[in-house]
Amino acid sequence: MQTIVGVLRGGPSREHEVSLKSGAAILANLPESHFAAHDIYIDKSGQWYERGRPTTPDRTLRQLDAVLIGLHGEYGEDGEVQKLLERFGVRYAGANSFSSYLAMHKLMAKVRAKEAGLLTPEFRYVEHVEDSEAVARDVIRTFRQPVVVKPIGWGSSIGVSIVGGYAQVLVAIEQLFFDGASKVLVEEHIHGKEATTGIVEDLRGEALYALPPVEIIPPNNGFFSYDAKYSGKSREICPGNFSRVTTEDLQRAAKVMHRALGLRHYSQSDFIVAPRGIYYLETNTLPGLTTESLLPKSLAAVGISFPAFLSHLVNLALER
Repeated sequence: MQTIVGVLRGGPSREHEVSLKSGAAILANLPESHFAAHDIYIDKSGQWYERGRPTTPDRTLRQLDAVLIGLHGEYGEDGEVQKLLERFGVRYAGANSFSSYLAMHKLMAKVRAKEAGLLTPEFRYVEHVEDSEAVARDVIRTFRQPVVVKPIGWGSSIGVSIVGGYAQVLVAIEQLFFDGASKVLVEEHIHGKEATTGIVEDLRGEALYALPPVEIIPPNNGFFSYDAKYSGKSREICPGNFSRVTTEDLQRAAKVMHRALGLRHYSQSDFIVAPRGIYYLETNTLPGLTTESLLPKSLAAVGISFPAFLSHLVNLALER
């Protein structure tokens, strides 16, 4: 008998379109011999649909054996949809609601990284828009310019900017609040190679199997922005051009963060490899699964097909 797997995609976040692509990739690659996939679309207002018809979570979820979450950003990665799945007792792949929230909150994730002994860029935290001027002045005095300005809880590098000078930093902070960010981080800009490393649990006999790090080379010496991620303009080398020692350090750091954040099943952590060491940036609890995404590329580099990976995720969800 086939296992009935719901695939959640869309959602009320700024990453709605990317989520549709991740969900489509899951639906196209989930082996039909073992699984009956239910395409569950959530529109930008939060309305659920199944087979094109409006539905409610309770009506849809009671039919399912397991769920694969193709959502990204708010509602998908911040623990909200996980709370819903937990309320209805539905098994799903990925981090639980609390760990999802923890990883999505960039400040809390950085605190966990520091407690675990990892390097992470120094930062200033802007809790209220009224604090923007004071923080901008402090940043100009304290950090070498330019700096990185980013929202606390958005993904896919949405809203991230690299700016220098009081006026530009202030505008960048205030613009994020204007656009709906709840809190803002201003970080020192670490120069080095961008890298990301995926972790998959209980794979090939390892409790935490570290995939080969991907080296990311954004276009025009820029950074891995939203456009660079999904336009195909970046060069992504897997395995990356890192020494054996650096590769092992990246894999160790990704395992450290998977544990430190209390994650499960799979994750992907981002780093900067700098002359001073490896700096932790953030962790994705629901990495992108589009044709442009990095996790499928790192899986392919070690001979793991995308359908086999999805089957593994469903099995992990059913075990716990």
